[in-house]
Amino acid sequence: MNEIAERESGIEAFRKTLASPVIFVPTMGALHDGHAALISKARQISASVVVSVFINPLQFDSSSDLEKYPVSHEADRKIAELAGAKFIWIPSYDEVYPGEIQKISAGPLGKIFEGDSRDGHFDGVLTVVKRLFDSVRPDKAIFGEKDFQQLFLIKKMIKELNLKVEVISHPTVRDEDGLALSSRNTRLTSEGRMAAKVIYQALAKASTSTKPRLTLHQTLMSEPRLKIDYAEVIDERDFTIVEDGDENPHRRLIVAGWIDDVRLIDNMKIAGRSS
Repeated sequence: MNEIAERESGIEAFRKTLASPVIFVPTMGALHDGHAALISKARQISASVVVSVFINPLQFDSSSDLEKYPVSHEADRKIAELAGAKFIWIPSYDEVYPGEIQKISAGPLGKIFEGDSRDGHFDGVLTVVKRLFDSVRPDKAIFGEKDFQQLFLIKKMIKELNLKVEVISHPTVRDEDGLALSSRNTRLTSEGRMAAKVIYQALAKASTSTKPRLTLHQTLMSEPRLKIDYAEVIDERDFTIVEDGDENPHRRLIVAGWIDDVRLIDNMKIAGRSS
């Protein structure tokens, strides 16, 4: 069994005991199999795996959404340990933000899609990731591809600020029926959970269609419980919209919407030539 150091021992003291490379998996808790997969991947690279659990208020545009976010520290410790974490860090707000907050702007790309619906969300994400990087000082950090726009913006921030952290992306971890694993899934009703399957079904169908954008919309609209926020085909290099008929090799499908007032997001790359 791994020795799990808790918050009380302090990240600075424990950081000195870790051998390089240090692999970091930042989370907001409510860990599930998707997080466990990230931690397991980290453990394959190094024994020095640090997992943080911090619900960052700066990335919530709604106080009610923040209040509803699940907290399960005891379960999180067990999941992190079993997956191979060496240290789980559960900092207080003051530990992450000890003084005046120097916010990082996500720029124009932080104001579209997820950023358009969640004002200031990506500024909050980049700000907390930078603060966590400053504290943990990892050699590598692992993020899931489910939050593709977030992953893109974090990589962009690292490049622009010349941070010495290598980002490793992990494929989206899915349930048996294809639904992307998310801490928010626990808030779905049984009927809502059944309805949520349409998101993966739409992505899978559209990814092999000659008209992916049309197919994506038609399939999603077949489920009345889903309230669509956006459903687009983008160039994953710059998030510009790709129209049907353009066989750009860098196309990715992105989707966001609400079921049971629970926000769900997902994406899927369109590989190769549509057929």
